[in-house]
Amino acid sequence: MRPALCAALALSLIFCAGLAAAEPARQVPATPGEILLSFAPVVKKAQPAVVNVYASRTEKRPKNPLFDDPVFERFFGSGRPGSSTTRSLGSGVLVDRSGLVVTNYHVIDGMTDVKVALSDKREFDADIVLRDHRSDLAVLRIKGGGDFPFMELGDSDALEVGDIVLAIGDPFGVGQTVTQGIVSALARTQGGISDSAFFIQTDAAINPGNSGGGLIDMKARLIGINSAIFSQTGSSVGIGFAIPVNMVKIVVAAAKSGKPVQRPWLGASLQSVSVEIADSLGLDRPSGALVNEVTSDGPADKAGVKGGDLITAIDGQSVDDPESFGYRIATKPLGGTASLALIRDGKPLNVKLTLAPAAEIPARDPVKLKGASPFAGATVVNLSPAVIEEMSLHGVSEGVVVSDIEDGSTAAAVNFQKGDVILSVNDVKVRTTRDLERAVSSRHEYWKLTIGRGGEVVTTMLGG
Repeated sequence: MRPALCAALALSLIFCAGLAAAEPARQVPATPGEILLSFAPVVKKAQPAVVNVYASRTEKRPKNPLFDDPVFERFFGSGRPGSSTTRSLGSGVLVDRSGLVVTNYHVIDGMTDVKVALSDKREFDADIVLRDHRSDLAVLRIKGGGDFPFMELGDSDALEVGDIVLAIGDPFGVGQTVTQGIVSALARTQGGISDSAFFIQTDAAINPGNSGGGLIDMKARLIGINSAIFSQTGSSVGIGFAIPVNMVKIVVAAAKSGKPVQRPWLGASLQSVSVEIADSLGLDRPSGALVNEVTSDGPADKAGVKGGDLITAIDGQSVDDPESFGYRIATKPLGGTASLALIRDGKPLNVKLTLAPAAEIPARDPVKLKGASPFAGATVVNLSPAVIEEMSLHGVSEGVVVSDIEDGSTAAAVNFQKGDVILSVNDVKVRTTRDLERAVSSRHEYWKLTIGRGGEVVTTMLGG
């Protein structure tokens, strides 16, 4: 063999050996000595970046000036006067040196005062930088800044079922606790915990108070934010769910930019594939996301997607149901394109989807309502594809939506909520925020209201 060829082969072998050393193959313990190995080095590296989150809100409720109505009270609750303090306990993970903390949205939902406690017992006030209910994630920033420990972000798409993981958090408020388990499943979409449902399932013990804490791999990298458990007792039964870190990266990037999270918009409604639908389409199994309706001039329409198409993959990543498609597209950067693999009339097809945010048409035109109406203190905005996506109002096509409610206002006393859709007032349809502003600009002896919330519509009468 020629010397040059020998040298080339030698260099190739050295390079391959280097790659193997850099990323060792996964393997189970083979000897008693290996079984005695400890996770302590991983914990020591990751634990300082996991924090406890204490959130609270004190709210004064004025006396509800409106007459009691049994139907309205069932839908909205009662509005008794007084004050109350609501508290929440959870966990969080420091993700950069300046004091940026990721936690769950439901840990700080509705809260105004937040404190963060580090593992070394230091406590700091924190500002809420970003709330993203669709992913059930929120970002805090420790006041004052500083040189804080933080955790490296991993790659949740590189996980495999059976990988060893650790969960770190503050279960039941007993103090920082580490539990160990494996990745039990990937791409769980039946949790119903968030709009972008796509979870890592683990048997590492997760209990109340763990929410917002870190799920970490054996290199002490964050691979998920612990979010929920399946339990009939309220305690861990070995079925816990974590939000993949690749979704966390999108939310953190938005927080650093100072902007809300913007996701690419498909511009079409999707449904799951049942066994019957799979049979009718000639599929060997029920999988994919079936396109129901395509929004005119939306990205799907411009890409050539049609009703009845079956989406099976996006950029080569398989799509098992609408939830998995929602996660995959939500973690794509805006501004580029994605390749959609479709089945149409039994034949495979690929189209290019432009990754653009949902349109703000019509403009939001926010209006804060005043006067003596039940809506006083509520801010409403017009419906648009962007608002529908942002507030998860799918299936809604008319009315205006409540985007904010002032503390202590009449609207708060009546118990209106963000996301309520106002459809009509005194039998007059509400199409824009200005329609509603005119409808409540004068006193009435009674108020006949039609409101949509969570897919339910109720009409009720209230005294003026």
